[in-house]
Amino acid sequence: MADVILKADNLYKHYPIKGGVLRTTVGHVKAVDGVSFELQRGETLGIVGESGCGKSTLGRVLMRLEEPTSGTVNFDGVDMYSQGGSAMRKLRRDIQIVFQDPYTSLNPRKTVGDIIGEPFEIHPDVVPKGGRKKAVQELLEMVGLNPEHINRYPHQFSGGQRQRIGIARGIALRPKVLICDEPVSALDVSVQAQVINLMEKLQDELGLSYIFIAHDLSVVRHISDRVGVMYLGRMVELGTEEEIYQRPTHPYTQALLSAVPVPDPTMRGKREQIVLTGDVPSPANPPSGCRFHTRCFKAQDRCKVDDPELVNRPDGAGEHRSACLFAEPRVIVETVDVSDVEVDTRFATTDVVDIDAFGDDEGVLPADATTVQQRSQVVGESEGPLDRPTDTTRLVDDEPAEHRDPRV
Repeated sequence: MADVILKADNLYKHYPIKGGVLRTTVGHVKAVDGVSFELQRGETLGIVGESGCGKSTLGRVLMRLEEPTSGTVNFDGVDMYSQGGSAMRKLRRDIQIVFQDPYTSLNPRKTVGDIIGEPFEIHPDVVPKGGRKKAVQELLEMVGLNPEHINRYPHQFSGGQRQRIGIARGIALRPKVLICDEPVSALDVSVQAQVINLMEKLQDELGLSYIFIAHDLSVVRHISDRVGVMYLGRMVELGTEEEIYQRPTHPYTQALLSAVPVPDPTMRGKREQIVLTGDVPSPANPPSGCRFHTRCFKAQDRCKVDDPELVNRPDGAGEHRSACLFAEPRVIVETVDVSDVEVDTRFATTDVVDIDAFGDDEGVLPADATTVQQRSQVVGESEGPLDRPTDTTRLVDDEPAEHRDPRV
């Protein structure tokens, strides 16, 4: 039997809707509505779904940053919600979080050293006071940043570097579980890959278990061992990476996968496009029966009445958990196999490209290539009016729409 480190059982989180002069409760937003799953020690569980499905709320409830309306979370054999005071503080050492936005999750008035070292102030028994600076520098180096930058402020770092700082803060106490709430969604694609590679490296070194919340199916596929798909506060499908991406049985999962871009032009015509009609229902007033039936291309009258459970259903090569009364596997044309992708991270921690890092190999740049500085100098020394807009090279930091003259 697998070693389960975290188990969520029938979790609910409903937010009251206030109305009227007396601000009485007139309804509830059902952000998380009966979610159950297990996280095994050392694995990565991806949670995907469109915006507003309850992914981030689920992460905060698991951290106990939000108190659940009902349900339980068992962490490493302990009922988390029955703990209080010092017992809960001790438990928090073992479950940490990395937030989505690297620009707002770091205090701009504090240095990087203070930000990463703050967990040591809350848990002084982890690192002796005299050794905290060294511990912070080791954490910076562990996430690929220069330890000498300990006294810099967040605004002096790029977005990818700031997220590395957030990760360093998250692993400072050597937790057992790290909840990653869309940790790469605010980053460029190349930087996303660098951060994902870093997280995989840290997982191997520290034995971490991840709950990886995201809406990017390609990123989730790359990092996850198992994947859970959420829709309108519910978990509608749960299985291994292979089961979800190659043999999805829930119509919503099938629709999501059919929307993933196919880079190979020869394969695009072979992909069946599943177009969902209608809008996502309000979580304050979800439909009866199956919550997806208002948009489902397979919906029948029974779906409007019966609420399907998340149970094992056949997928063509076995079975995995799906909440659909008419679940059946559908083969999705592969997009890109990213399972073995490795990204060059030579420039992961610098804002200036080191040309020497390319080596002396010929063919890296064209023989007649010139630098931007050289090209702009030539333009600056030209005499007379320019005949065509293409004769001008210009670098701008503002919006192109602000420039009305195409020659300037």
